[in-house]
Amino acid sequence: MNSGQHAAAWLHQRERSNLAILRLMVWISLTLGRRVGRLLLYGIALYFLFFSPQARRASRNYLGRSLGRWAEWSDGYRHVLTFASTIHDRVYLLNDRFDLFDIEVHGSEALHAALARQPGALLVGAHLGSFEVLRAVARGRAGLKVAMLMYEKNARKINATLAAINPSAGQDIIPLGRLESMLEARDKLDKGYLVGMLADRALVDEATQEHDFLGQPAAFPIGPFRVAAMLRRPVFFMTGLYLGGNRYRLHFEMLADFSQVAAPDREAAMRAVQACYVSRLEHYCRQAPYNWFNFFDFWRKAR
Repeated sequence: MNSGQHAAAWLHQRERSNLAILRLMVWISLTLGRRVGRLLLYGIALYFLFFSPQARRASRNYLGRSLGRWAEWSDGYRHVLTFASTIHDRVYLLNDRFDLFDIEVHGSEALHAALARQPGALLVGAHLGSFEVLRAVARGRAGLKVAMLMYEKNARKINATLAAINPSAGQDIIPLGRLESMLEARDKLDKGYLVGMLADRALVDEATQEHDFLGQPAAFPIGPFRVAAMLRRPVFFMTGLYLGGNRYRLHFEMLADFSQVAAPDREAAMRAVQACYVSRLEHYCRQAPYNWFNFFDFWRKAR
């Protein structure tokens, strides 16, 4: 297995949900309420834990690193239940039921200051917590618009999921891998959008850079940071951590402002920003360990 194939191992894991089940959960959740809908999550998490041994082993490995101790069975169950909870809450967030949630926001002052200097900013996140909370805050409180840069295959899956949750729920997705992708992203930024990317998973043959992460080197994709350098905008680390119940905490931290970086310096700046991103990701994984949703062996060495 080469490094590109390993980095994209997450692409080949079996998906244990389908649109019919998702539509049923949406109906139950919206008809009977969030409290009844959440009761289903306990059984779903238990099923996943029992019948996904590969994911269970990967979860235990990650949790051992982030918790700094041996991960018990109960830790693995809490990890999966946290993931299921954030997916379930998307049903309500995409249907504009913001009243159901208590959402704290940290670091928004720096984001608004950057937007005041020039339109648009880039948000670099991870499979950590809920990105949907950002869109909820942007739509419900700040009057901001959010678009996502993602690979076309993932974009098709997301669109199908959104149609199952709420056919009228609009979401701006810019598919990567096309010549016009960067032009579309630039146009969104010029209109004042926040454009988000996830930077903790790589695709087959995508260039990666190793960084020490939770005690061992791991490969992270370089692509999102190349995009940030090309688009020449302020770049923020963003995560929406699930705190249990109906509580979320949204964090923004400025990583760099590529609008101020000269062309000859962009390569070095890009790599420095990626290192800072990995450091902040590690910080939040330790702070909220059950919120990182990569259920595969993230540290496996290429052979």
